[in-house]
Amino acid sequence: MSDIPQERRVVTAIPGPKSVELQARRVAAVAAGVGSTLPVFTARAGGGIIEDVDGNRLIDFGSGIAVTSVGASAEAVVRRASAQLADFTHTCFMVTPYEGYVEVCEQLAELTPGDHAKKSALFNSGAEAVENAVKIARAWTKRTAVVVFDHGYHGRTNLTMALTAKNMPYKQGFGPFAPEVYRVPVAYGYRWPTGAENAGAEASAQAIDEITKQIGADNVAAIIIEPVLGEGGFIEPAKGFLPAIAEFAKDNGIVFVADEIQSGFCRTGQWFACEDEGIVPDLITTAKGIAGGLPLSAVTGRAEIMDAAHAGGLGGTYGGNPVACAGALGAIETMREMDLNGKARRIEEVMKGRLAEMRSKLPDGDIIGDIRGRGAMIAIELVKTGTKEPDAAAAGSLAKACHAEGLLVLTCGTYGNVLRFLPPLVIGEDLLNEGLDILEQAFARL
Repeated sequence: MSDIPQERRVVTAIPGPKSVELQARRVAAVAAGVGSTLPVFTARAGGGIIEDVDGNRLIDFGSGIAVTSVGASAEAVVRRASAQLADFTHTCFMVTPYEGYVEVCEQLAELTPGDHAKKSALFNSGAEAVENAVKIARAWTKRTAVVVFDHGYHGRTNLTMALTAKNMPYKQGFGPFAPEVYRVPVAYGYRWPTGAENAGAEASAQAIDEITKQIGADNVAAIIIEPVLGEGGFIEPAKGFLPAIAEFAKDNGIVFVADEIQSGFCRTGQWFACEDEGIVPDLITTAKGIAGGLPLSAVTGRAEIMDAAHAGGLGGTYGGNPVACAGALGAIETMREMDLNGKARRIEEVMKGRLAEMRSKLPDGDIIGDIRGRGAMIAIELVKTGTKEPDAAAAGSLAKACHAEGLLVLTCGTYGNVLRFLPPLVIGEDLLNEGLDILEQAFARL
């Protein structure tokens, strides 16, 4: 655990003078297309705190977008990665392999859903994992079409931009995109026309009908879905939707891919979010929370499907870097020892309780249209009073108000109107509640 005091401290304006100075250097040297939520420059981070170069300590409700679930300087991650750094930084697993890569694949086989024989391949980023899952599915099925869903996010490479639903900022001006990608409806309960209680059955029937009529089931290599949709707004598909889609895939020889890049590794209070409805995917993609902040991703799945690609067909120079693998083993050790699934469930209990209370105090109609999510993957959807019209401005104002008081929060959603909360799973309950106090005050001011 980091030695940073687990206390919020605001000693300058945010961003402070040193951050402002660094921002000027950044503007001169870093491409403008690389954005930042909050231009405070980090000096140290750990537990539930980010300390900036001006000495401010911010409560972290972002975890580097669901990455530092074990904290940003977890003891086991630092210990194992440091030891590996001293031994060697790289050989390329495709040239001379090493045990750490194998050990991570063994852990993935044990932790992911299902008791079938499993294998994995390791990469650097979530987008690479998704892209390789498509390659593997195509090799296995000898088919080409890929089905994805409204509000889905799968990455920023050319193929994964095609898979991603939202245009701005991810796709605008970057086409043409990869062909043979088809998008179908998802069971977005809050916005389903006939009500959340009908969304699971109706959306799955609609999606299956579109796949059958517009693509042809026997042309589909893979169906890819996030069990909790991340960038699209922390949408939990309504109950019954995922099992129906998984069953359809199974009946038609389609590879069912669970994209657990944001939702995996204890984030939702289970090792993987698809476990909630007993889904056993054929392939599962992971990244973000896997290695305590070091760049690592994986595709894990049924051994026979994973073996479909020819020798040399999968890989990459840095994929499964030895230092990142050591970090992953440290992160998994931390998750087990600290029962971070239990901690995530407790975070949900605290957050949902407090958010419901905040909502009950709001005057004249509710701008919190929906409170949703699981574990430490919680969100509120903001709407204009008395309607379901998305209110992106309110989300932006609330985030800004929180940032000024030393609470880092992120927005998301297809309409930009969702405030999402991704605290490190190791955050202290006092900090969690203090962060929620700041949010409550921001609502009062709004």
